[in-house]
Amino acid sequence: MATASGPARTFVDRFPSEAGVIKANLLVSFVALGIGAFFGLVQALHRTDILRVIDSADYYTMLTGHGVLLAIVFTIFFLTGFFHWATARSLDRPAVSTLYSWAWFGLMTTGTVLATIAILGGLVPNLGISADVLFTFYAPLQAHPIFYIGLAMFIVGTWLAGADWFLSYRAWRSDNKGERIPLQMFMVLTTMIMWYLATLGVAVSVVFFLIPWSLGLIPSVNPLLTRTLFWYFGHPIVYFWLMPAYMMWYTILPKLSGGRLFSDPLARVVFLLFLLLSTPVGIHHQYLDPGIAEGFKFIAMTNTMFLLLPSLLTAFTAVASMEHGARQRGGEGYLRWLGALPWRDPAFTGMALAGILFAAGGFSGMINAGMNINYLIHNTLWVPGHFHLTVGTAVALTMMAGSYWLVPQLTGTKLYSRPIGLLQVIMWFVGMVFMSNAMHRAGLAGIPRRTAEPQYQNFEFLTPIGSIFELRVQIALGGTLLFLSVVLFLFNILLTSLGEESDRPVDEYLPEPLSGPEGSPRVLDNLGLWTGIAVVLVILAYTLPLAGIIQNGGGLFGGGLPIPATVSAGLDFVTTLVTTTVNTLLEVAA
Repeated sequence: MATASGPARTFVDRFPSEAGVIKANLLVSFVALGIGAFFGLVQALHRTDILRVIDSADYYTMLTGHGVLLAIVFTIFFLTGFFHWATARSLDRPAVSTLYSWAWFGLMTTGTVLATIAILGGLVPNLGISADVLFTFYAPLQAHPIFYIGLAMFIVGTWLAGADWFLSYRAWRSDNKGERIPLQMFMVLTTMIMWYLATLGVAVSVVFFLIPWSLGLIPSVNPLLTRTLFWYFGHPIVYFWLMPAYMMWYTILPKLSGGRLFSDPLARVVFLLFLLLSTPVGIHHQYLDPGIAEGFKFIAMTNTMFLLLPSLLTAFTAVASMEHGARQRGGEGYLRWLGALPWRDPAFTGMALAGILFAAGGFSGMINAGMNINYLIHNTLWVPGHFHLTVGTAVALTMMAGSYWLVPQLTGTKLYSRPIGLLQVIMWFVGMVFMSNAMHRAGLAGIPRRTAEPQYQNFEFLTPIGSIFELRVQIALGGTLLFLSVVLFLFNILLTSLGEESDRPVDEYLPEPLSGPEGSPRVLDNLGLWTGIAVVLVILAYTLPLAGIIQNGGGLFGGGLPIPATVSAGLDFVTTLVTTTVNTLLEVAA
């Protein structure tokens, strides 16, 4: 590993095979970013009635493509590439098998191609293939089978990628018995354990219900069951997006600031809290579903509020690390130290601006999480306004900014243009401020989401401040700036990749934290213990709600409309199931 005083060697010099796999993942990620951003521009201009180049029926194809390509393909391919880099860098060893690494990449890519074909097929009516089911692809909306098959292949590919990193960790552990897990490796492992647990729900939904249903092998499915299984996965995927961004804030941002991470133990606690708390809260997306008892929704709301803790800990640690870096650079005073930070560095500035908007997204997220207040903004433009601040900025902008530091390591070249990079991240920040602000205000006015035609006849939306036209202009302006920002980013990264080898390459050296792992209890590294606790929490959160849904909604495959549920209905179902099982075992034993 390169050291502060040693020769600056790039990652590609030390791990050329791994660099090839990482670059392939980033290539797919950035292609998806470009296509998804274009779809987003078309949507923003269409629903605001500023410029319409498609039929409103095709809007939902664009909306599905925008959500799937950006929220799943762009983010997760970047994650797999970044985690492959972090694993090799933190363990200082190559992957166990490069062929295996290419295998999971190939499976993920094939699944992505199949799902994308199904989505884009909706633009060709005579093709007979479509998947206008939106990002939330649960029943009763139905897609072509290749959409679901592609998703299944993609998810299995991510599982295999996680196994790749666990194999590398096992090899490292055999040579380093008793050592604390390196911080970046710890973050990779906890994230993937959470992902394995979270994707069980969507895997069951896709493989056992949606694929057979789309193939005509079963006549119907239980819509509420597939919806609940989706949100079992749909909320923790938010943290699957966020955790690589958090890793950058904890391990790369302090270096870019000129200092060191404030606390390694706090970082480990944060990732363990995400492992424990991310999955048992998905029901807070279903506050208005009548088939789930209100008591279970209240429990989900309470659990969701606990997720504020790791976010607040992250805000404290990230700002403390930045302040340390600024003071190392000569910064002084209570706030004047902010001026000593490297604001001309697009990697630093992008991550810092992403953190600012993530804080705003956290406040709007508290509204989403509260049962009673959620009723006011449910299914309005407030909701996409919120997640454009989280996944759309905290995640996307951090990933783009981090690429300005990461890609030169993989290519051995220097960044093509720091000024273009700086303009790009600022343009994204400004565009998102316009668009998310307008979306939140439009949501408060009751303007719906997920529709190509929010302008109703004989009805007028009213806003306490400004006008509906002003909100539409802000959304269109913001969407245009965001698209132009993506164009600048892709242009800068492309020319960086094609550039000549640099005499002063970027090295991957990261300074040691101010407070290292030796100051924390070793139980933090006992991943088996934390995994067991996470499994128990999921069982407690979902057993009774799922039992009630199956009992009241016509069984596993539907056949009847869900009715308002009670906690006692779920308890009765579980009691009957346990009693029947015990009696059967006794009869067999007799």
